[in-house]
Amino acid sequence: MSRVLDELVSLLKLEPIEENLFRGRSQDLGFRQLFGGQVLGQAVSAASQTVEPERHVHSLHGYFLRPGDAALPVVYTVDRVRDGGSFTTRRVVAIQKGQPIFTLMASFQGDEPGFSHQTPMPDVPPPESLPTDIELLGRQSHLIPERVREKFLCAKPIEMRPVTWVDPFAPERTAPIKHVWFRADGPLPEDPQIHRSVLAYASDFNLIATALHPHGASFMQRNMQMASLDHALWFHGDLRVSDWLLYSMDSPWAGNARGLARGHVFTRDGRLVASVTQEGLLRLRQDKP
Repeated sequence: MSRVLDELVSLLKLEPIEENLFRGRSQDLGFRQLFGGQVLGQAVSAASQTVEPERHVHSLHGYFLRPGDAALPVVYTVDRVRDGGSFTTRRVVAIQKGQPIFTLMASFQGDEPGFSHQTPMPDVPPPESLPTDIELLGRQSHLIPERVREKFLCAKPIEMRPVTWVDPFAPERTAPIKHVWFRADGPLPEDPQIHRSVLAYASDFNLIATALHPHGASFMQRNMQMASLDHALWFHGDLRVSDWLLYSMDSPWAGNARGLARGHVFTRDGRLVASVTQEGLLRLRQDKP
């Protein structure tokens, strides 16, 4: 396991401080605020630690309530809402400075036979034929603001290889569709709950920015204000984030300073293992740069 991946696993592991109460360290990715994927992944981890290992998270719905501070830890409280015959339900609240910054409802289920079908995987080039996002950004490193340049170009725990690249410094209007191959930068423990927490963390990358493609806009614009508002994730089967996964995303709508994006996560052999939806704030600020 690489150092950065080991740090991510440690970040998601959490420190139990009381019954149903956990504390997580924070990670500064160069943004002004706490990365939403960190809070999402840690909340899934907190809920999972209160559920019997035979049941795995199959759906979660989260709301981002306040901006988080990347310089401070996050405390997670878990409410054991229900332990039923087939499903387990947990409510998680993430707290900083005495205020809730995120709330999550998560449902867990054991393996059970049933009907099965899925949407097909898009036909895209293999990941080995594509450069990483860091390599692509590195070609324009002089355009990245100096205060975040090192964080943007340093080694990451999640390796990402975009199928198509939209230049964030000179974006053109394109269809609101994006495909990205991704995987953990090294092997992970066999615990399936860890793989699902890491996938939750990774699912916040790239998604809402898909809604900017038809408008020739980018997160690198100085007057662009972007933030996740809510995030829903469904797990459809076993997955390993150590193996290549394809994140296929599209945005069906944007308006009223918000955008909606959807994603499907496929294994390399075409099996659909997760679906994602997210609404985010997409606001052009005129009052300050």
